[in-house]
Amino acid sequence: MTNPKRLYVTLEEAAEIVSLSASTVQELVRKKDFPAPRMLSGRRVGWLLREVEEWAESRPLSDLLPPPNTGAKKPRFSGSKPVSQDDRQGA
Repeated sequence: MTNPKRLYVTLEEAAEIVSLSASTVQELVRKKDFPAPRMLSGRRVGWLLREVEEWAESRPLSDLLPPPNTGAKKPRFSGSKPVSQDDRQGA
């Protein structure tokens, strides 16, 4: 069986598609600068994938280059202490 094309995406997925944070997408929706979500059930909403893609394609071209750190994520702290050379040798 083939996978049908998805029609709706979650807030987090919509934000990832357009390279924005979820809170920025919510702010743009409040300002009516981003497609509004659709009611899928009593307590569930989703964004039409087509509308999110159309919004992204309608953005004006930029004359500015992105800064060098754009898209670079900070490494997550694992919570464990890094192992030093002394620790590995049993000193």
